[in-house]
Amino acid sequence: MSFWCQRDSYAREFSTTVLSCRPAELQTIGKGDSKNQEKLSGYHVVLEDTLLFPEGGGQPDDRGSIANIPVLRVTRRGSEAEHFLLTPLAPGSRVQVQLDWDRRFDHMQQHSGQHLISAVADHLFGLKTTSWELGRFRSTIELDNPKVLPEQVVAIEQSVNEKIRNRLPVTVTELSPDDPEVKVKALGLPDDHVGPIRVITIEGVDSNMCCGTHVRNLSDLQVIKILGTEKGKKNKTNLVFLAGNRVLKWMERSHEAEKALTALLKCGVEEHAEAVQKLQNSAKLLQKNNVNLLRDLAILTAHSLRDSPDRGGVIVLHRKDGDSEFMNIIANEIGIEDTLLFLTVGDEKGAGLFLLAGPVEAVDILGPRVAELLQGKGAGKKGRFQGKATKLSRRAEVQALLQDYLASQSAEE
Repeated sequence: MSFWCQRDSYAREFSTTVLSCRPAELQTIGKGDSKNQEKLSGYHVVLEDTLLFPEGGGQPDDRGSIANIPVLRVTRRGSEAEHFLLTPLAPGSRVQVQLDWDRRFDHMQQHSGQHLISAVADHLFGLKTTSWELGRFRSTIELDNPKVLPEQVVAIEQSVNEKIRNRLPVTVTELSPDDPEVKVKALGLPDDHVGPIRVITIEGVDSNMCCGTHVRNLSDLQVIKILGTEKGKKNKTNLVFLAGNRVLKWMERSHEAEKALTALLKCGVEEHAEAVQKLQNSAKLLQKNNVNLLRDLAILTAHSLRDSPDRGGVIVLHRKDGDSEFMNIIANEIGIEDTLLFLTVGDEKGAGLFLLAGPVEAVDILGPRVAELLQGKGAGKKGRFQGKATKLSRRAEVQALLQDYLASQSAEE
């Protein structure tokens, strides 16, 4: 069957009857974290008809409310749409259904925009659409071609926006599955599909079977912006686009970013790229100079430790600034045949890097124990053990461990 939302995509509120309500569960995923899943207990409510579109045809499902109860998910099961609610509703009761119009209209703009782009790409360059995705911030069309040229992208964008300005109507026709015009086997319809088959027609441009919600006229798309192409699956290209209000939001974000960069870089928009390039070059030069200075400092530090009259069996040094190379230069310069050298860099009470150097046998025994004390991980060979630590605040315990080891070795001798 076709739902009310498909017969009138612009309807925002209507009343209907509850047919059934049964316990159900919904698996949710936290934002940006597929591992952070939560299972909600609620109810699947089936209505006599629905204003809320169940996901399908590449289009996500609607949001809204039934009797002022939020609808968290809408899915299709055969000829019925199941609405997931946290509160039960009595079968037979009359209820008011309200639509989240902003979400719906956004989906309509992106979906109709995809139909238009796919048709124009095919007409101009024979680029066939194999799939598409309506994303949260942008949408992509997968084209059956390994490469789409920049000039082709420009031509497609110009053509689709010209058709939007021409205010071409978009109509929906419902055909019976046994209609001679319908080649059912070529549709890729779900196995449980029942009822009429919907055909979406953009006047003079495209006619395609689709279950989604669409605009009535291309003028409702406002504008389409193709952001570019990305490499897709094997021998395919993804065309990335925005339609309607998403273009306005994208322009607003871009304008705010431009204003912020203008204030930071102290130059006009047209000079941003050049200014950033100069900053990058300066940063690279400073980084190179900093590395050279750290190397010189490591050598001077090593000589100072090596020549110190207080040098004993254990040498310990911590420095906030430094890296693995800094520590290894010190170890090379000091010489560690008869000395245990324990070096750390980073936050003295938090995370950082460590290096233990000395006689091979001693380092093989002590290295893993040092890593354990510092709550870190490491590896070693040929008298050196180094790695990452999360608790550099326990350096004193490591020093005590090393001194106890040397004391035990002296006692055995």
